[in-house]
Amino acid sequence: MPDEEWRQGRLASADVVLPEGTTPTGTRGRVLHAALGLFAARGFHGTSIREIGAAAGINSATLYGYYSSKEQVLAELVLIGHSELHRRLLAAVADVPGPSERLAALVRTHVLAHTDFSLLSVVTGSELHVLSAELAAPSLALRAASERLLLDVLADGVADGSFDVPDVRLAARAIGGMGQRVGNWFAPDQEHTREQVADAYVRFALRVAGGAG
Repeated sequence: MPDEEWRQGRLASADVVLPEGTTPTGTRGRVLHAALGLFAARGFHGTSIREIGAAAGINSATLYGYYSSKEQVLAELVLIGHSELHRRLLAAVADVPGPSERLAALVRTHVLAHTDFSLLSVVTGSELHVLSAELAAPSLALRAASERLLLDVLADGVADGSFDVPDVRLAARAIGGMGQRVGNWFAPDQEHTREQVADAYVRFALRVAGGAG
């Protein structure tokens, strides 16, 4: 299938949704939803501020009253993605005993976040590099904090003998990378449910860690 047909089919089957509670309401929220759909379909550089405004039902002048630039729109989307993921990960491991159980909770939560907000995860992952260092900094700090949760779980598992990992950082990157890619292909019309994907990825992660998968 040609790339353009694949992208259009991908967008048709994946909802343009943003997390409740971390996404502004009203016009700002409409702008973010419009930008998310366009960035996912065309990329940051392939989308104009005028197109975002038109998709949100406002003109460019009105949009600039809410966001000073297209880059600022992207920065807010990326921050929403990282904030929602980090919030979910923290909640997932709260009061969970044992490295194997915490690893399973982290991986399951990570995968489900990427199935629930697949287009956001794609835009967050593929367009972060576009942002200036200043605009990217809050998201990068959250990304580092999320990675630290995984690194600490793996290190704890190595320390108590639950895991056999020659290089904790490489293992964390392998496990994290698996989950990050889910948003690139998952949609409700896939043959596997979100829960089936999450359960399978937990088994994969435990094998990477050298635990019982």
